[in-house]
Amino acid sequence: MAVTVGASRLGLGAVRRLPAEARPLVRPGTVPAGVVHLGLGAFHRAHQAVYTEQAIGLAGGDWGIVGVAPRNAALVSTLAAQDNLFSVSTLSATDQHTRVVGSLAEVRLAAADPQAVVALLADPAIRVVTLTVTEKAYQLDPAAGTLRPDADLVADLTTDRPPVTVPGLLVRGLLARAAADTGPIALVSCDNLPANGRRLRGLVTQSLAYAGTPQDVVDWVAAQVGFPGTMVDRIVPASTPATLAAARRALGVEDLAAVAAEPYTQWVIEDDFPGGRPAWDRAGAVLCADAGPWERLKLRALNGVHSAAAYLGALAGCETIADALALPHLDTVLRRLIAEDVAASFAPPDGVDVVGYGEQVLARFGNPAIRHRTLQVALDGSQKLPQRILHTVADLRAARQPARWAALVVAAWIRFAQGSADDGRPLPLDDPLATRIRAVLAAAPQTPAGAVDAMLGLDEVVPPEVAADAQVHADVVAWLTDLERHGVRATLAGAA
Repeated sequence: MAVTVGASRLGLGAVRRLPAEARPLVRPGTVPAGVVHLGLGAFHRAHQAVYTEQAIGLAGGDWGIVGVAPRNAALVSTLAAQDNLFSVSTLSATDQHTRVVGSLAEVRLAAADPQAVVALLADPAIRVVTLTVTEKAYQLDPAAGTLRPDADLVADLTTDRPPVTVPGLLVRGLLARAAADTGPIALVSCDNLPANGRRLRGLVTQSLAYAGTPQDVVDWVAAQVGFPGTMVDRIVPASTPATLAAARRALGVEDLAAVAAEPYTQWVIEDDFPGGRPAWDRAGAVLCADAGPWERLKLRALNGVHSAAAYLGALAGCETIADALALPHLDTVLRRLIAEDVAASFAPPDGVDVVGYGEQVLARFGNPAIRHRTLQVALDGSQKLPQRILHTVADLRAARQPARWAALVVAAWIRFAQGSADDGRPLPLDDPLATRIRAVLAAAPQTPAGAVDAMLGLDEVVPPEVAADAQVHADVVAWLTDLERHGVRATLAGAA
């Protein structure tokens, strides 16, 4: 996007002209880097980068972030042109607060020079690597958590070519670090994967084995690398021209890397950092021994409900999640999903009431200032649905309990994958398994039962115990039949 004529650009030279309350807590270039972050998208900039800046401001430390974008050259160029500064606008229904963040010490493009990123991961100054690369970038089977190498990852692990995958970068970096014996490090997944720390450890362990790594190097990694699990939470919609315009009004300068987010933010982290860490607890993060209950709470009671609103809302023609929450009866159905299915499927963290947490979630989703698009939330359903919905189904059925409302979400996902909204408008299937999904739907009998058979038969997505469950199959078929015959609005009215 072109800079508005007459508006100056955000950068170090513009900091003194910013409103006092909008100035960064840390000036880029004054704090040496101790963290590498892989995945430089909006969520990281509105979440971990903010926590890290606050931690440095409160407790000091050489914890500047080198932000690495795997392939987004335009974002790297934009941030570099702004001296690595960007702004975060916190939006509520009645207010906006915008502040510039200065925790990025440097930005890199992995695709342009992957070997430089490998060298960075081996640098003794770097003691923490955080990741927000989306579920699919881990190249793990979403149900089993086992490595699913494609041709690129195989080449990364078995040849000397520059690595092009995220697992390839991590493994090459650890191999270089072990060879130089440059000290301990923590790899911190901040993606919505169940047991994300353990899964990242499994990915690294399996990748090392696939690469035929010598045992002494495997032992070094086991002794020197921590894999703390996390739970991250903040709604950060994709930036739009309106996001940039709002930042410009608040700052008086142009920020082409501006992001917007809701007021709520949370970060739960297992305290397993052999090389040290920023004082994230001073910035409000929760440090704990086991993030698992928090992960399940968020994945099922927030992300699962988010997906439900996204698929049902998109089918009904709603542009945003807030618009979807305004559909008659959807809030009632989502409350029943939370109370009857989600809350019964797992043990929450001590002192947390799942229904109360769900009420807070619905209030957050209804924030009209956060224009989180239903189609954005609906992306990559084959990667998200296992941990968001299908694990809820599996746990309920293992306890011989019904999963009626979760079955509605599965049916809405299938209906969405069929490609058209209730009014006939086409819906995009932006998913790494899009070709396979379209193929199995096309080959199946053109009935609700045929579509359900085809989609539940995706063994890389659906746990086998769910696929084989006759009651789940019947419930999903019943919901899909209603959605096809009557549409979302009538289906919700009948369900509520």
